[in-house]
Amino acid sequence: MAKEVVVAHSVFGLSVESNFAVPGLPIVESSKDSPDVQLYLGISPHAHNETISGPEILSYTSSFLDESGEPVLRMWSIDHGAFFHLIYSDGPQFWLDREGTRVWAAWPDTSSLENAVSYLLGPVLGVLLRYRGVTCLHASAVAVDDCAVAFVGPPGAGKSTTAAALAQRGYAILSDDIVTLEEEGCTFQVKPAYPHLWLWPESVELVYGTSDALPRPIPNGDKRRLSLANEKTQFEKRALPLSRIYLLGERRADGAPHLEAVPVQTALMSLVANTYATNILDREMRAKEFALLGRLASSTPIRRLHAQQNPARLTELCDLLSRDFESCDVEKSTPGDKLTDCAAVPSPH
Repeated sequence: MAKEVVVAHSVFGLSVESNFAVPGLPIVESSKDSPDVQLYLGISPHAHNETISGPEILSYTSSFLDESGEPVLRMWSIDHGAFFHLIYSDGPQFWLDREGTRVWAAWPDTSSLENAVSYLLGPVLGVLLRYRGVTCLHASAVAVDDCAVAFVGPPGAGKSTTAAALAQRGYAILSDDIVTLEEEGCTFQVKPAYPHLWLWPESVELVYGTSDALPRPIPNGDKRRLSLANEKTQFEKRALPLSRIYLLGERRADGAPHLEAVPVQTALMSLVANTYATNILDREMRAKEFALLGRLASSTPIRRLHAQQNPARLTELCDLLSRDFESCDVEKSTPGDKLTDCAAVPSPH
């Protein structure tokens, strides 16, 4: 019997082997070691002869509804949490194991591979990362020299728009929508995601002047895709230490875009409110996450970024950020901003 052909990818620091190429992910050289994740596209576990049995309990229903009033996502726990089943209202389905090592994806004829991948590279991998013990922020990350800065906020806050505007100025994009936090000594490393940004039409118009400036990869979808790593934009392939966090605040009707300092306790609560896939966390996972975010808030400069409602002032916002980026190196060496002794980081309580 011929050996199954596999394609190797890397995303969020994970080595992934798939039964065929994932659109939007660069192909890398296959590792001799076992991959972190096995991905089976177009195959359900049952068709793959995988036995998944036991009670199936509805564990999550999205509060977001589609045009017909149905929840966008429902998630089931199978066999007391050994497996999970995610079903999107427009057709794609995903199964993954509790260890975050295997994912199956299937979709009906009314959907497409590209549509399924848009979920896979966002919410599905977000869930998988959480089960692998990785804390994730709802954020975008941009490379500034040899460090990462993150823009944190809820959906619609302007994370991807800000990242896209900075990409036009030559800053490399590290991650969009999900920013992983992996603690290494006294630093928090952000792993590279994938070389594109998803943008709503209004964001494309804000950055480029017209919503038709970028392609629509999913024919019936609204979002456009900004491909990175071309002659105009860059994708950062290195894992980088997180040097600064910007909390996206309320947009102001008047006044110039501005930054303000955030007390540690307030910053911590904002980070907790903007972690990814929190609905799947049990008490132990939440406790570990809170402790990690406490260390992050106590050791990393955090600003609240207030944008202006007037789209024409996006240039001013980028100017403000560029000036603030220039002070990163100075602040990293300032006592109290970046503590070198991990034991000296105070408790957020």
